[in-house]
Amino acid sequence: MSKYREVQDRLNQILERADVGDRASRSIDLFLTVLVIVNIIAITLDSVPQIHTEYKALFEWIEIISVGIFTLEYLCRIWVAPSAVSGPRSFVGGCKERAKYMLSFSGLVDLLSILPFYLRAFFPYLDLRILRALRLLRILKLSHYNSAMEDLFEAIIEERRSFYAASYLFAILFILSSTLMYFAEYRTHPTGFQSIPDSMYWALITLTTVGYGDITPITVAGKLIAAGSAILGVIVVALITGLVASSFNAQMARRNILFEDQVRKALLDGRLDNLEKADLERLRKQFGMTKRQANSLIHQVQSARAKI
Repeated sequence: MSKYREVQDRLNQILERADVGDRASRSIDLFLTVLVIVNIIAITLDSVPQIHTEYKALFEWIEIISVGIFTLEYLCRIWVAPSAVSGPRSFVGGCKERAKYMLSFSGLVDLLSILPFYLRAFFPYLDLRILRALRLLRILKLSHYNSAMEDLFEAIIEERRSFYAASYLFAILFILSSTLMYFAEYRTHPTGFQSIPDSMYWALITLTTVGYGDITPITVAGKLIAAGSAILGVIVVALITGLVASSFNAQMARRNILFEDQVRKALLDGRLDNLEKADLERLRKQFGMTKRQANSLIHQVQSARAKI
């Protein structure tokens, strides 16, 4: 049983983001990342009729091989899911961890990356264009090896109260703009603004500063409402953008402090041994810091200690 758990833990390490010095895990990460990128390119080119006709067999082989590998990866991740829990493992606990993974964001992404292939195999009458679009979700598999999505969600969660306030302001502005524009235009506009839901489309496009120009007001009141909505939309969108940027900056500042604190602990004896360097390198990759940033912080701490 100990050998079973040892193999399970090792496979989990290989499938997760690679630690420093783990060449096997690093190679698997790189291989799966390249495979995902190849799939996205193949799926995109396959939508071009001329290319599809000429390279149809190649695209089919890429799909079959990729689905086989992604299916094996998905099954392996289900099997190693209990490794996330330290301590004794029971059958019931293992089943719970496997179900937790399968219902998680990562698990659903892994499932959706292979599901279109099997749906097409068992239900050939389904719309193939929809299945091709679903296959593009494989790009989300890169989240296993990149912390960008995690960083974004963490930044939003950290500033959730501010986001709630900004979203509330946006919702108020959205409803008011739609309603006012409807009453200003519905009698005179020949095509648009015939209902509040029609006006909501215009309001969303205007407030987000996209401005397609496919529906424009023709009355004086409507033009004034449009101008005010556009200005207020820029303000609200800038507010939300500023919140994201501020949260990211605060997050990076916290990571720098944590990294610097770890460097101080490692330098208590005045030097960095190989194990401490490996720990710092692992922390650097986890925090998404560049080597230049990490070396700069280490140098600052070393210089501060030299002055004491």
